[in-house]
Amino acid sequence: MEQRHLNSSEITALDKNGCRAEDWSKVLVKNGFNPDWIHNVTFAGEVAIGDYRSTIEVESGCMKKCGLYDSYIRNCTIADQVYIANVKNLANYVIEEDVAIENVGELTVSGETAFGNGAELEILNEGGGRVLTIYDRLTSQIAYMIVVYRHDVALQKALSKLIGNYITQQKSTRGVVAREARIYNSNIIRNVRIGENATVSGVLLLEEGTIVSCRADPAYVGEGVVAKHFIIQTGVRVESSVVLDKCFVGQGTRLGKQFSAENTAFFANCEGFHGEAVSVFAGPYTVTHHKSTLLIAAMVSFYNAGSGTNQSNHMYKLGPLHQGVLERGSKTGSSSYMIWPAHIGAFSVVIGKHLTHIDTSDLPFSYIIEREGKSFLKPAMNLFTSGTRRDSVKWPSRDRRRDSDRLDLINFDFLSPYLVEKTMRGIEALRNLDESSQPDQEFVKYQGTYIRRAALKSAIQNYEMVATIFCGNQIIRKFGSIENLAWDEVKNMFTGQIDESAENWVDLGGMFVTRSEIEEISLALQQNRLDSTAKLENALRQIHQKYEEMTWQFCLNLLFKTFKTNALNVDQICQVLNEWQESVIRFNTLVLKDAEKEFDQCSRIGYGIDGDQAVRDRDFRAVRGTFDENKFVIELKKESDKAKPEVARICAALRK
Repeated sequence: MEQRHLNSSEITALDKNGCRAEDWSKVLVKNGFNPDWIHNVTFAGEVAIGDYRSTIEVESGCMKKCGLYDSYIRNCTIADQVYIANVKNLANYVIEEDVAIENVGELTVSGETAFGNGAELEILNEGGGRVLTIYDRLTSQIAYMIVVYRHDVALQKALSKLIGNYITQQKSTRGVVAREARIYNSNIIRNVRIGENATVSGVLLLEEGTIVSCRADPAYVGEGVVAKHFIIQTGVRVESSVVLDKCFVGQGTRLGKQFSAENTAFFANCEGFHGEAVSVFAGPYTVTHHKSTLLIAAMVSFYNAGSGTNQSNHMYKLGPLHQGVLERGSKTGSSSYMIWPAHIGAFSVVIGKHLTHIDTSDLPFSYIIEREGKSFLKPAMNLFTSGTRRDSVKWPSRDRRRDSDRLDLINFDFLSPYLVEKTMRGIEALRNLDESSQPDQEFVKYQGTYIRRAALKSAIQNYEMVATIFCGNQIIRKFGSIENLAWDEVKNMFTGQIDESAENWVDLGGMFVTRSEIEEISLALQQNRLDSTAKLENALRQIHQKYEEMTWQFCLNLLFKTFKTNALNVDQICQVLNEWQESVIRFNTLVLKDAEKEFDQCSRIGYGIDGDQAVRDRDFRAVRGTFDENKFVIELKKESDKAKPEVARICAALRK
């Protein structure tokens, strides 16, 4: 903005308004400046002032006249239509248009800072060795590569260089309060960059951090918050006396109710209330709501922590050096305990206190329970629970991110190539256990757990159903939008070669990718073809967009191997679909049977307290509804009802 020096009459008027300056010649204003806009302000260093002739909404419904009042301001550039009042120390900031700042003890930048960019988190392994350097565009995928692939020295060097360059670009001796931000009733804000439309209200201390925000998805940092060395992204709410030290808070996350965390990264749509997290890699949709819950030295995603969940990561020798992994969709029951190291397979439930080092990574959908000090494993038992199925449906609908620039790349598919491969390895492991055990043996040992031998065959059958349903789903999805199926037109879909690059899948921080795709990214980084964080983001986004293509190729690989051909005919396709429809109906029937337990007689205990059984049943229906009217139940029944006619439609069209 074009500026000029104050004239003598303006200085006199400001002096009458109670204003002072170390040197009035360093205070610049715009043409049309009116001294009435400024009262009881002390200026120090170089200060540039804008146009304050309008009013501004400081809080909802509270309009105030723009201007500078009762504040100390040093080395700041203050744009048009700004309201600043009762700020004891405002120094080294650029204040953009339509900003309101009121009742703040300190808002300052001291020396050169990167505003939280470059903070180093000792994550996953509390003893170090997996340091995560955070920055304001960090994604769960990039963080995963930094934290997990420490063995790839060349990759780590390339990532470090890339991120280091970005952090250097963020360094400045001046902070920014971006347009339409609101800051009020706060104590100390030091070396913090505050984004567009952000609200900072009632904080005790913010130090060395960035609050990324945008008009579409504002960030909010509220009452009683203490945060040091942090990054907060768009759409985040941190409030109610949360304490953060060396933390990253990803898009759409909610932290509140005295939650505390250190050396922890929360990615998209996490929730943390009451409890505590230390050195946790909290992938998308990690949820912990309970005061007695401690998460420590763990990697989790799509995870729900029961009350009193706890872990140990040391053996009183070399300190905290162990780590644990609970793959996507896992849950821990109330008062569950695990000793690290441990690795829990996807969509598993852990109940009880486990004192052995468990590895069930190749047995997803399992129950891990404790009895008399031993860990017992029930493979595939969680596959047919209504909770597991409901979780897979609810996550996409609970994506709170409104920012069009969604950083974390997330796949929500319930039965993915990643899980199919897991179940295939699980089948092999269970068969080996069955073959190597004695007929009269009650339990077999498996990687820190005990499995009832009689349950092995049924678990194998249940896991086999996963691949059947997966392949059928892919074919139905492929044909679903085609009304007039003609074999001559679609046969190319089922002709080709096995492509091993579409195998060996990884859950890369919420995104399903193949190892070959990760290797391509690694090579491009090492060869300097991806020479900026923006290019790395774009490369990962391109892989994400190829997910359906790679998934279809993985499905073809399975089919080609099953039928020992590279060109499926109509009969083979229809055989797959007929097996799919039978499996889907059986699968949904078992899920519905589990859901029905939520409406049985035991579930009605405590209802209709002051009446008889009839009153109890009416009270239960009024609160919970009925099984047949439940939305989840209705949708599952519809899915089963549509399976048979859909298969008939497709096969009839192909056979014409």
